[in-house]
Amino acid sequence: QVQLVESGGGLVQAGGSLRLSCKASGDIGCISTMGWYRQAPGDERTLVAAVTSGGRAKYADSVKGRSTISDDNAKNTLDLEMNRLTLEDTAVYYCNAEGIGGSNCQYNYWGQGTQVTVSS
Repeated sequence: QVQLVESGGGLVQAGGSLRLSCKASGDIGCISTMGWYRQAPGDERTLVAAVTSGGRAKYADSVKGRSTISDDNAKNTLDLEMNRLTLEDTAVYYCNAEGIGGSNCQYNYWGQGTQVTVSS
């Protein structure tokens, strides 16, 4: 199976920056695309940014213009850089991989999540 491990979360002051990293391992051939989601207490888990199989990036409106998602297929990693952080960015951030399905692959994989807390 596919394992996704996030890192880079922590406490950061408002206006600061951070870089989250997701490392994929296991059955890498099951992965189609990857992205980052986040979920704050009481809220729905929503897409932050994602990359397509063609390498194009998409972003949520709330982070567009101050975030950059990048992947490295050789290293099986997916990074998310976020700048000018605000209190509203506080959430648990999850790495996601869309799988190809079939007999040996799932359609979705999730990491354990990493906490990002923005303070004033």
